[in-house]
Amino acid sequence: MIEIKNISKHYGDHVVLNDISLRFPKGKITSLIGSNGTGKSTLLSIMSRLLVQDNGEVFVNEKKNTDYKSAVLSQHLSILKQFNNIELKLTVKELVSFGRFPYSQGRLSEEDHEKIEETLGFLDLIELQDMYLEALSGGQRQRAYLAMVVAQDTEYILLDEPLNNLDMRHSVQIMKILRKLTEVLGKTIIVVLHDINFASHYSDYIAALKNGRVKYFGKANEIINEDILKDLFGISFCISQSNGKKLCNYFNHFN
Repeated sequence: MIEIKNISKHYGDHVVLNDISLRFPKGKITSLIGSNGTGKSTLLSIMSRLLVQDNGEVFVNEKKNTDYKSAVLSQHLSILKQFNNIELKLTVKELVSFGRFPYSQGRLSEEDHEKIEETLGFLDLIELQDMYLEALSGGQRQRAYLAMVVAQDTEYILLDEPLNNLDMRHSVQIMKILRKLTEVLGKTIIVVLHDINFASHYSDYIAALKNGRVKYFGKANEIINEDILKDLFGISFCISQSNGKKLCNYFNHFN
């Protein structure tokens, strides 16, 4: 599993993360929620070694992430950042093949090609595989980037706001893919989400950050609580039930 211990990160006098410790359940979706600036994206970057923390340690399968060689860590853990702008003119299949680089080092084997085909099928991209990224809609493009991460075939997948700028249909499509990744392939997914209802309906666990700390952590139905959400976001929520899931209404509760 992934475990973080006493992680802190400062930018000058500004404290982004303050002595955070957390163990992420394996084979589940854990959503990171909280207001802007609470350190959610920073935490993902530290876990994936894209950013160096000031204090604390990250463990991946009981080994410090700093003790892994980059290529080996990339076989255990993958990350999709919020903004992905590849300047090259690529087809969907070419982009997905990049996910095999930790194994192939640029020379694709028969196993790599099989994994690419499997991933294209898993994310329903077969018909789009020869299209260039620039010709895709925003939702199709995001699915292609997610496929690149899935092709990397890691135990742990970190996603930073994967629903950013997607419409409702494509957002639901992405979240259903994440559920399929955990339920069919056993992946452990840690995802930053801003939409509380997506977190409620698709997460197994929720970690809620406030003031640089993990203020609340637990199963999704425990964290989707009117008092907890008001403490996190400073507005009132009205929570109802829909198909066994909690649905949050906050549009008329700004008091």
